[in-house]
Amino acid sequence: MKSYKKLTTAQPAACQVEEEGAAPTPSGHGKLAPWWVGSGLLVAAVLLSTITVWVLRQVSGGWLGPTPPPKCLLVPESHRFDCYPERNVVVTQELCESRGCCFIQSPPLAEGKQGVPWCFYPPDFPSYTLESLNQTALGMVGVLVRREKAYYPRDIERLRLDVEFETDTRLHIKITDAANPRYEVPLDVPRVMKRAENPIYSLNFSWDPFGVLLQRKATGTVLLNTTVAPLIFADQFLQISTSLPSKFLYGLGEHRGSLLHSLDWNTLTLWARDVSPTESFNLYGAHPFYLLMEEGGNAHGVFLLNSNAMEVALQPAPGLTWRTIGGVLDFYIFLGPDPNMVIQQYQQVIGFPAMPPIWALGFHLCRWGYGSSNETWQTVRAMRNYQIPQDAQWNDIDYMDGYRDFTLDSQKFASLPSLVEDLHKHGQRYVMILDPGISSTSPRGSYWPFDEGLRRGLFLNTTQGQPLIGQVWPGFTAFADFSNPDTHQWWLENLQHFYAHVPFDGLWIDMNEPSNFMDGSEDGCPPGEFDSPPYTPAVLGNSLSAKTVCASAKQKVSVHYNLHNLYGLMEAKATASALIKIRGKRPFIISRSTFPSQGRYSGHWLGDNRSQWKDMCYSIPGLLSFSLFGIPLVGADICGFSGSTSEELCTRWMQLGAFYPFARNHNTQNEKAQDPTAFSPAARTAMKDVLLTRYSLLPFLYTLFHRAHLQGDTVARPLFFEFPWDVATWELDRQFLWGRSLLVTPVLEPGVDSVTGYVPQGTWYDFYTGSSVNSSGEMLKMSAPLEHLNLHIREGSILPTQKPGTTTEVTRGNPLHLIVALSPHATAWGDLFWDDGESLDTFEKGNYSYVMFNVTQVGCGEGRSRGFPCYLVTLSSCCPLLQNIFTSTVLHASTEATKVTIGTLSIFGVQKPPSKVLLNGQEKAFSYLDNQVLTVSDLGMSLSQGFSLQWL
Repeated sequence: MKSYKKLTTAQPAACQVEEEGAAPTPSGHGKLAPWWVGSGLLVAAVLLSTITVWVLRQVSGGWLGPTPPPKCLLVPESHRFDCYPERNVVVTQELCESRGCCFIQSPPLAEGKQGVPWCFYPPDFPSYTLESLNQTALGMVGVLVRREKAYYPRDIERLRLDVEFETDTRLHIKITDAANPRYEVPLDVPRVMKRAENPIYSLNFSWDPFGVLLQRKATGTVLLNTTVAPLIFADQFLQISTSLPSKFLYGLGEHRGSLLHSLDWNTLTLWARDVSPTESFNLYGAHPFYLLMEEGGNAHGVFLLNSNAMEVALQPAPGLTWRTIGGVLDFYIFLGPDPNMVIQQYQQVIGFPAMPPIWALGFHLCRWGYGSSNETWQTVRAMRNYQIPQDAQWNDIDYMDGYRDFTLDSQKFASLPSLVEDLHKHGQRYVMILDPGISSTSPRGSYWPFDEGLRRGLFLNTTQGQPLIGQVWPGFTAFADFSNPDTHQWWLENLQHFYAHVPFDGLWIDMNEPSNFMDGSEDGCPPGEFDSPPYTPAVLGNSLSAKTVCASAKQKVSVHYNLHNLYGLMEAKATASALIKIRGKRPFIISRSTFPSQGRYSGHWLGDNRSQWKDMCYSIPGLLSFSLFGIPLVGADICGFSGSTSEELCTRWMQLGAFYPFARNHNTQNEKAQDPTAFSPAARTAMKDVLLTRYSLLPFLYTLFHRAHLQGDTVARPLFFEFPWDVATWELDRQFLWGRSLLVTPVLEPGVDSVTGYVPQGTWYDFYTGSSVNSSGEMLKMSAPLEHLNLHIREGSILPTQKPGTTTEVTRGNPLHLIVALSPHATAWGDLFWDDGESLDTFEKGNYSYVMFNVTQVGCGEGRSRGFPCYLVTLSSCCPLLQNIFTSTVLHASTEATKVTIGTLSIFGVQKPPSKVLLNGQEKAFSYLDNQVLTVSDLGMSLSQGFSLQWL
């Protein structure tokens, strides 16, 4: 029997420090007003701030300097928006006041900590004025004018404001130079043809100073109020700030940390960078999108369509500042009102994710350091010998000749073509790595990828028009310019040549930030506005060229300064196109660097993590963040990439990783093996069992990906998405859901045999046994021996599962097992999407099956009136008052559905032992357990045929 212990307080997370007993408390802004028009609370804060400054001056011996002007003392600490954000500068009063800003020195903080800005904007700092505003067919157009120069060079005096009421839940606001064109992100976005008729938001403007004032009509909540600080729009410094309606903000990737961002003077930098995931660093991708929970459970999202180097400063007001060094301010605001709808609306702009092939959802195995194709093959055979599920075998860069793309080490990997053939015979796939750095040192005529790329002019160039040469794994390299359509054709031709020898199934595109072992190039970077801009965001290395190419590098579409954050997206787009042309099937691509809309072309892994418990724990907020970003095919390197894992850590990580949407075990060279066959029989069995559990859930997981592809649903889902009214879920990132139905509670700490998790209000059923737990919304302590992962099914759900095999191909031929988790009202719902698992556009072409499952409880009269056959609403002796009916309804059918049967139906939560069960009116044998689980086996029903089952 399963044991649960109710707890009164949440347990501290393993990968973050939390104040014990702290509970989330939403805060909101009531009135729409500039920040200096204070309510009673703001006045009190001002008074407290003023008194605090006075007291500190008395005890500091004068180190705080002269008394600031009264207008500066009026600004409470939490509302001080930074006027001097430059790093590596000691901000003095002279420097600050030269910008016309307030200077109040605060006590020093610990090294590396940010605090209250010493230099901040006064209430009367000059900004833009809204000079005119006119109605258009889609919204409004206005002109903004700055009367006084700002403190960054080449500030733009006249701006154009475009507002489009695109849908009832989507608002588009764009601010750009009124006179001259500027770089804009080359991303396909929807163009609306008419203005929204009934928007759920109201938009107003402050004219002088200019400000955007956006409210939710239903609640009056102020979502945006940009009057809190001046708008600055210079050629290479764009800044706009806003108040926030609560402190519960998510997104803004890619970073390592908790799912919920701290607003305690926290700056997040967006500039793609090759670095092992580390807190406070800008990582591999850039996602300028946030989701924010409002008081009462509503949610909204904001997307800044801008690809330049950027930082987002968060502060406890609560407030936020966007700060970017190029492009335009192009905002989309999504009104939800619930978090699921916000993410759907976001993906309506950036594009819905691609439907992956079914084998992509199997288990993947890789390492850097197999050493040879024969050693790789031995690992595959060992996995088969122990009958451990595996769908794909990968190789890292060691398969290449001298680490050069599109080459094969003819000595150590001579048998690779035979290995790939063997994988295909066993229904398995092969995935290989590619890097965008192309070796430039081979003798002319000996390395076609470089020779031909050079001839066609397909590489990033220096300001002098010569290929920029950096250094990556093969040594000196040039970098493919994927912004050039001609590069896509060259990339395709290279892949075709290699595919003729090694027929790979998917591609892993790495190092595509792009990574460079040098800073800039072999010649450094030239002086100038791109490599030494007036302002550099807080990037790791303090330079835009740190471990990447020069920002001044020339590309087909624009300068790298503008395109850097798009490099991985553009490579993924070229790679997806090539794979479709080569294989004629759905492409499978995993990319390290990402940008909004990447989900249309690839998945993502969370980078070069470490074999540590903390890294495992942080992987959950990582994958949940990418669910927000529209990239559902995401996971971390299971058991860790660098360092040596332990058996306990790897067992627990395999349990968690079996529920990553993308599940791959990968580690580095010169460390001990960490594939499941490398461990003791007990650990190996635990790993095998959890993979079999994953494979049994493939029909459910595949259907979730269909819903993501069709309408932008998330696959791995934060708990607050399903329970937005429950503020206790807003900070949870040690658990997650698959869809709306399956709760995953992994063990994230060493040396324990139990785990504490939050169970939202309602009835939840143990996935393995069907035993129920009724929760009022509380922390529960659950038994978790080393061989066990806690999984719970939500009431009212129906999960399609399948007898698992060792590959997805084998599994798909096995009978289905439907698991019904009844609600207290004896109802449940679920669905199943089924196709051939690999063909292109099956949904769009109608080559699929879609089946809906329902359980209802009806009376005799209601059953007859709803058209149920008479055998479902009558008995030979009498008609019960309430009848329980399961129905399988085929809403769309294809020939693929005729190849699979529904074998078993298990129903959790059947309150009383049935007297009989009827399948399409015929009595059927069943079993019933004391934990209220009803099971009907040997159904033998084709998935392509609807049926009904009744228990009485």
